[in-house]
Amino acid sequence: MASPYDSSNPIVGIVMGSDSDWPVMEAAVQALEEFGIPYEVDVVSAHRMPQDMIAYGRKAQERGLRVIIAGAGGAAHLPGMLASVTPLPVIGVPIKLKSLDGMDSLLSIVQMPAGVPVATVSIDGARNAGLLALRILGSGDDGFARQVRSDLVDFAASLRQSAQDKGSALRAKVQEYKDELDESAPRPALSQQAPKAATKPTDEGPKTPYAP
Repeated sequence: MASPYDSSNPIVGIVMGSDSDWPVMEAAVQALEEFGIPYEVDVVSAHRMPQDMIAYGRKAQERGLRVIIAGAGGAAHLPGMLASVTPLPVIGVPIKLKSLDGMDSLLSIVQMPAGVPVATVSIDGARNAGLLALRILGSGDDGFARQVRSDLVDFAASLRQSAQDKGSALRAKVQEYKDELDESAPRPALSQQAPKAATKPTDEGPKTPYAP
């Protein structure tokens, strides 16, 4: 999709605590690429490089960024700490590590204190983070925002069509299955007569007791 933005300067910052988070966070990049949105990607660890993290958050707005997507796992403080030093919207992506199935990451990001909001997507939900960033960018009144909204409407229509196609394919598959069952079911010969219904014995008086 052609970019609706008239500059190559990044307007979305995508950061993560380690390059090991890239296989998950790449999905956010792919979402932005589909819509032609310029972005930047970097490693900013909340625990191993706190001064750099604070500097990144404080300078993000003046460098032209509009949204920050931050992925972190375990003691996932990066999204919340960035949100505490920038007025920009921050979207947190909880990343699943080897233990606790990512619940530690999710709770570390989503349980923010009042006054420091962080939008949080599902565990490993980086693609939705990218799409949410697009919705934030499309919330304005300028031509760029209107174009983003228009592209998102087209995107929603493509999702609907994809779901309809899946439903159509599933219905056809079920009908094919039913047809196969009908063809394999045994059918009685035309000359075969239906069995006579059992008749109820008539009561002809008292019966002879059984004698051994």
